[in-house]
Amino acid sequence: MSIRHLDKMFHPRSVAVIGVSRRASGVGALVWRNLREGGFAGPRWAVNRCPFELDGQPVFASVDALPAAPDLAVVCTPAESVPAIVDQLGRKGTRAAIVLTAGLREGRVADGRSLEQAMLDAARPHLLRILGPNCIGALVPGQALNASFAPGQALPGERAFVTQSGALATAMLDWAQARGIGFSHFISLGDSADVDFGDLLDHLGSDPHTRAILLYIESVKHARKFMSAARAAARNKPVVLVKSGRGSEGARAAASHTGALAGSDAVFDAAVRRAGMLRVDTLEALFDAAQTLSRVRTWRGPRLAVLTNGGGAGVLAADALARGELAALSPRTLARLDACLPGNWSHANPVDIIGDAPPERYLDALRPLIEADEVDGILFMHAPTAIASATAIAQACLPLLRATDKPVLACWLGGPHVAAARELFGAQGIAYYETPERATAAWQQLRDHHAAQAALLQLPESRPELHYPDREGARALVEAAVARGGGWLDEPDVRRLLLAYGIACVASERAADADGALAAAERIGYPVALKIVSPDVLHKSDLGGVALNLADADQLRAEAQRIQERVSRAQPGARLQGFTVQAMAHRPLAVETIAGIASDPVFGPVLLFGEGGTAVEVRADRALALPPLNAVLARDLVQRTRVAALLRGYRSRPPAQQDAVVDVLLRLSQLACDLAGVAELDINPLLVDAQGALALDARIRVHAAEATRDGAHLALRPYPSGLERVQAFGGEPLCLRPIRPEDGERLQRFYAQCPPEDLRLRFFFTRREVPRSELARYCQIDYEREMAFVALAGDTLCGEARAVCDPDNEVAEFAVLVAPPWQRRGLGRALLDRLIEHLRAGGTRELRAWCLEGNHGMLNLARAAGFGMRRCDGGTLELRLPLASARQAGTTGTGR
Repeated sequence: MSIRHLDKMFHPRSVAVIGVSRRASGVGALVWRNLREGGFAGPRWAVNRCPFELDGQPVFASVDALPAAPDLAVVCTPAESVPAIVDQLGRKGTRAAIVLTAGLREGRVADGRSLEQAMLDAARPHLLRILGPNCIGALVPGQALNASFAPGQALPGERAFVTQSGALATAMLDWAQARGIGFSHFISLGDSADVDFGDLLDHLGSDPHTRAILLYIESVKHARKFMSAARAAARNKPVVLVKSGRGSEGARAAASHTGALAGSDAVFDAAVRRAGMLRVDTLEALFDAAQTLSRVRTWRGPRLAVLTNGGGAGVLAADALARGELAALSPRTLARLDACLPGNWSHANPVDIIGDAPPERYLDALRPLIEADEVDGILFMHAPTAIASATAIAQACLPLLRATDKPVLACWLGGPHVAAARELFGAQGIAYYETPERATAAWQQLRDHHAAQAALLQLPESRPELHYPDREGARALVEAAVARGGGWLDEPDVRRLLLAYGIACVASERAADADGALAAAERIGYPVALKIVSPDVLHKSDLGGVALNLADADQLRAEAQRIQERVSRAQPGARLQGFTVQAMAHRPLAVETIAGIASDPVFGPVLLFGEGGTAVEVRADRALALPPLNAVLARDLVQRTRVAALLRGYRSRPPAQQDAVVDVLLRLSQLACDLAGVAELDINPLLVDAQGALALDARIRVHAAEATRDGAHLALRPYPSGLERVQAFGGEPLCLRPIRPEDGERLQRFYAQCPPEDLRLRFFFTRREVPRSELARYCQIDYEREMAFVALAGDTLCGEARAVCDPDNEVAEFAVLVAPPWQRRGLGRALLDRLIEHLRAGGTRELRAWCLEGNHGMLNLARAAGFGMRRCDGGTLELRLPLASARQAGTTGTGR
């Protein structure tokens, strides 16, 4: 990811339009007119190989003829000319270009490269950033910049809108203008050959003029880059998106149950959830969500009180709310409402205060609802009447609504009669909607966004590390299968792979024929299950290839014959290679579940859990999550399914061991991280009861895939276990390793033992403790752009050194803190050295920190490590250490 030179693109001091013609309808002429009418104040230059005069100024014959290098160039020339123009711009000194031209992917240069690739190759030596090609352009109203051929200007605002669709861009701009909706940025990505969603999420996530980011997505190219940027942006401000294409191509193409259930759109939903973003279904909902999330900052819970002067409108709102979202009013609240409302009020929630309600009645009803503990938020509704003025009601209620810390949404039904009231609420920062359905949808968006944000801040409990009996053996098994051409593993190899990761399986043996099956059954012990083995039969029970509860040798021999006949009849030509004999698992109270791994072409491995059995696709009770998982994420994956209610127990069935399910999911998560060659994995059924979890049947498909140390096949970088080390300090061995999400309690104890003065020097202000939400942020780091090394003596955390890189991997800001018993023993220097070593290997160019002048320990450490120092305002010093030259760090502008 990279935000390098995006400031030149969206905050330019000068703009050149390349390809301006005399034709008023030409794209270049439209861009020129938009720049002029938008009020851009900097120099504007036009280029055309046939010079003429435009708006009283000369049109230059070439880029080289320009009086200076423009910060931004807008290229509107034919496709075949674009690579050469980009090269000229780069040599001139321009570092940002918007390429509106289409057809660069299809066109070719003499050496066979696409025109698009030739354009990128021309830009790379100069770190020239390109928006497009095949895009509408970009508008930044706050900068009076309209570098687009959109039909009109954008209003200024606090929402950024980024779209992949040019047609949608122009329609959305027109739609938003008619409704008075403004933007901080309005950006058309087009083919996103260089600048993509990841780059813009990084740029907009830190932009002070943007309070919410809205995305229209058709596809994601670079999953890890997208996820890393999305997680960072969503921690700072709401990120809301609409994605087109909810098709099931992925499901139709899959052969396993897991692959069939994990359709591509469901995987995208899992990615959105993991990143803390909010997905909505329509463009109207996109803007509603942006208004809601940017104006409603507090969240207490899902219980909503609806206050209305119209019974029908209240019923519509209640119908639209999910179960448990309509607050059940307490007897005390009902009594207070009884005391101030007419006798014919609704006596329930929704609180219908009758159509003739004046401002005073609204106020009388609001006070008990605001003070009610059972009410988490309020939906304020009003339908216009001839009796009471909507404006007067708004004026009367605003002070009370602004004073409460409960979230408030408003629904002003109607048109001109309530327009002034809507404007009053909007001016005071209260989100408002035109219909009950949109208002309740906004409440549910708040709920979903809060849940996503809360998930980012959850700390998994500290638990013993999982033991994996033979991970290296599993890797060798998969590599050998891939070398043989891949495909579906036979059952013995499937079982070996699951056991290698500590997943319990039923006793099982492979037999070449009926006699071999009889011998295997004697060793395993009756009763047994008998299953056909064939590379051509995946779902054996569908073809009659399974027999259960065989009590003796006679039944087994007879069923072996019948199975072969049934499968041959159902699928002539299927290769029959023998049988699998399995012990019958007698667990009558067990719940059948499915757990597995599927491969998404964009986001890589994805984990699935849900209700299992033979009707798994019919019920489609499943939830998905991207690995790596921790215990909190694994438990959430289970709870998002309907089968979770069965696992909690009911009637005479005791609760199942949900921790055993979590354990299996964590082991599958590690398997997905370790073994890039595993394309699909099904455990169906995974039996779960009070005794634990047992894999009854499974299938695994492998394919050729390059395994890398940082899990490059994953959308989220996994824990880098290869960075763990043991180092002695004063004769005592300490483990120096990257921080884990499970370190929350250890980190909390570590900060608690540090003196207040040490915490002041570390955080630049006095504090007694570090909030849990902050602990979660410090433990659940993005290893793609952050690192924190901790030192542990047993279970006690003794010190930490952490760094956060900018999106370009140019500069990392660091901090070091060591517990008092371990100070002046060389631990701080060892942690800092590990951090420097890691950042230097990753190509970071500079390490930087700010230190209070009184922090003598940090200053001594920095001097010993070779940092340069510069005095700043406010009693601070800037510490800087060069790590890599520009050549070592790379010059492509792609960042980490």
